[in-house]
Amino acid sequence: MGSPATAVRIRHDLHTRLLDARGRTDEVFRVVRDQAIYERPIPERHRIIFYVGHVEAFDWNLLAQRAFGLRSFQRTFDHLFAFGIDPVDGGLPSDTPADWPSREEVERYNRRLRDELDHAIEHALGRPEEGHPQLIPMLEVAIEHRLMHAETLAYMLHRLPSHLKMGGSESAAWKARAVKSHLVEIPAGTATLGMEHIHGDEFAWDNELGAHEVAVEEFAIDNYNVTNHDFLRFMQAGGYENPALWSDQAWAWKAKEGIEHPMFWRREGNLWIYRTMFGEICLPPEWPVYVSHAEATAYAKWLGRKLPTEAEFHRAAYGAPEGGKERSYPWGEEAPSASRGNFNFKSWDPSPVGAHIPGGSAFGVHDLVGNGWEWTRTEFAPFPGFTPMPFYPNYSANFFDGKHYVMKGGSPRTAACMLRRSFRNWFQPHYPYVYATFRCVED
Repeated sequence: MGSPATAVRIRHDLHTRLLDARGRTDEVFRVVRDQAIYERPIPERHRIIFYVGHVEAFDWNLLAQRAFGLRSFQRTFDHLFAFGIDPVDGGLPSDTPADWPSREEVERYNRRLRDELDHAIEHALGRPEEGHPQLIPMLEVAIEHRLMHAETLAYMLHRLPSHLKMGGSESAAWKARAVKSHLVEIPAGTATLGMEHIHGDEFAWDNELGAHEVAVEEFAIDNYNVTNHDFLRFMQAGGYENPALWSDQAWAWKAKEGIEHPMFWRREGNLWIYRTMFGEICLPPEWPVYVSHAEATAYAKWLGRKLPTEAEFHRAAYGAPEGGKERSYPWGEEAPSASRGNFNFKSWDPSPVGAHIPGGSAFGVHDLVGNGWEWTRTEFAPFPGFTPMPFYPNYSANFFDGKHYVMKGGSPRTAACMLRRSFRNWFQPHYPYVYATFRCVED
């Protein structure tokens, strides 16, 4: 049990962190020029205007009535902005810009919503004995949900043409290092997946809970992520034209969508051009390649290898040689910092692989956290004893459908709080817009 002083600090920090998270989503929306707010950069997703309202309506729908007894002042918007789209069945939305309210109306709704929630939060955190017994985890959900959108909105805006965005082509000044990729032998051992209990100021989503040990046989794993240069070799060898490297479902998707190269690339004559957040550059060979799970799987099969399982990733990232204690982060117990990796909104784009040597694991495997989520071959499924969150029961459960794969690690736009060892991300295998890379294993 924490001390009263600790409890007060946690309560104060929660509101501060919520305000900081709002700043992150505000920053993303400032990238969009006014004339582009009704654009739909990713066909399977809502228009941008939806997300302007969604990140606020989510907080209201989660907290207002349940935690504070506040009455709705705009039920139409509460419902309109409540739910996003997960395009499992491949259907595309058919709405038009005229179906949505004006940006001024949405922002007016947002301002009032924030004012009412802020007043209620301050009051409740100052009198915890009077508040909802689950107020703290509910606020954690609001914070991390918003920070997730600060990242996934970047995926969407990455597809928006540059002339419809405001911002420079700034990029952190990382220099490419001369690194040599090779397989690292990981001895047999155990991987502890998940988190057993939440203590103090810890937080975990329902799919993270249920710590359990998994025996992992000896395997070998790439010490660096697959780079654009590596993936280009796969393409030049005819990887996209070889059906033997693709599952039937992936081959049909590739043919239907006309997929011939990674989503972030385009060809111009004999050159490959890379689409960054704010412009285009010649393909940076030393950056990690961002691809779908289907493309990553085909590449691994081309080499006679596989993607790692979730447990193998854990063993390589957090394990220690000779049965030592598992680490909280690949590098040890220290909190995430700029020298350890490319994360926490430090950059809009990747850094060269191997640019953050201090972030390596005990086995000498690098870039396991940040610079791109890492695909695994593990289907997203509940851990033993899974129990949905009572106030957000569909967060994970709706996606235990055999159509999503676990990703680990984090991207340049992943908040530091979600770099914890137990955090699990997931996406569909044919969704190509994610900041997701991979590495291969040999069993």
